[in-house]
Amino acid sequence: MTALVVILLAPFAVLTTVFALELFVGLGSSSAAADKRSGASAVIVVPAHDEGLVIGETLRSLKAALGERMRLLVVADNCTDSTAEIGREAGVEVLERRNLDQRGKGFALAFAADHLRSDPPDVFAVMDADCCIDKASLQALVASASAGRPSQTINLLRPDRSAPPLVQLSTFAFLIKNLVRQRGLQRMAGRVHLTGTGMAMPFSLFDASSHVRSSVVEDLALGLELSDAGHPPVLVTNAFVWSGGSTERGTLTQRRRWEGGFIATALRWGPREVLHGVRSGNLRGILSGLDLMIPPLALFATLNLAVLCVAAGLTAVSGAKWWPILVQVSLLCIAGAGLLLAWAKEGRQFISFGALARLPLYMLWKLPMYLGLARGGAPKEWLRTGR
Repeated sequence: MTALVVILLAPFAVLTTVFALELFVGLGSSSAAADKRSGASAVIVVPAHDEGLVIGETLRSLKAALGERMRLLVVADNCTDSTAEIGREAGVEVLERRNLDQRGKGFALAFAADHLRSDPPDVFAVMDADCCIDKASLQALVASASAGRPSQTINLLRPDRSAPPLVQLSTFAFLIKNLVRQRGLQRMAGRVHLTGTGMAMPFSLFDASSHVRSSVVEDLALGLELSDAGHPPVLVTNAFVWSGGSTERGTLTQRRRWEGGFIATALRWGPREVLHGVRSGNLRGILSGLDLMIPPLALFATLNLAVLCVAAGLTAVSGAKWWPILVQVSLLCIAGAGLLLAWAKEGRQFISFGALARLPLYMLWKLPMYLGLARGGAPKEWLRTGR
């Protein structure tokens, strides 16, 4: 029976170890790269679906951040509001797309690429319609992409310690995923994941990656495809893109869309990446695959708790050895210490300690969402966050 408990806990022990390693490795400060200027041409594409309430401010911010040989292109995708008109009033090129059978950000980006193919820019960059980026960050992003590798800024939600605790926890989970773990993955595996906004790459690379465009998390799938083709994305550690927070209901809606798609993509790609790394003797590939298989923070904590309860029940009933459970509990304690250090070093402005202590409530808050995903699968459409 001890062997059965080991088999049950082993996958969680491996993933918890990788998670903890990423936390501790990612806590070290990044040395800011020297300010680089690129002579490359760049188009910053803003895919937008009914974003009339926020896109005006986004475009004003982006226009102020543009450097030489950079321009904006808005794709108003199946919009029923004033998104296109606001874009034109801002003096930005706007494409309107109507195709109710193919809805989603990936299709909008593909539409932009088709439009640009006759006179392609050197760099194809993507910014969501509710994000902002400063001039130095945009310049660093384009310079990195013009060097030949897909590039990703540090993508964060604006901190708001006056927000409800569950929204603060979601914002903190975003920080862990997109700053600490991305930085750790970069140092351990030499690559990161694309997160959809604040990303850029040579136009030729995006244009050649057509069959992932219908994915709900097309950014994640695109980064994996590019890595397999020998073009692993790199993290631009001195570039930041910021998105606004939302209500509890809006946060849950967006997390359902993104996490559902992430889980589906991880199940499809993660084991394959690990097996490919094992066969080729590529430790970095193995680490990247294992990183992809780590569930979102709340789900990971919930699954760990559930499997520990099952393992403890089996051990108590059968008289098996307790050491496998003690090992897993020790790993979880180490990971928990890593989370506390991450909060102390990076997360204080994002979440109060009191809100952080409500992680069990955050797990319960998201449990209905995960049950819904288990029953119905990942969302198939571009779901817009309520604001």
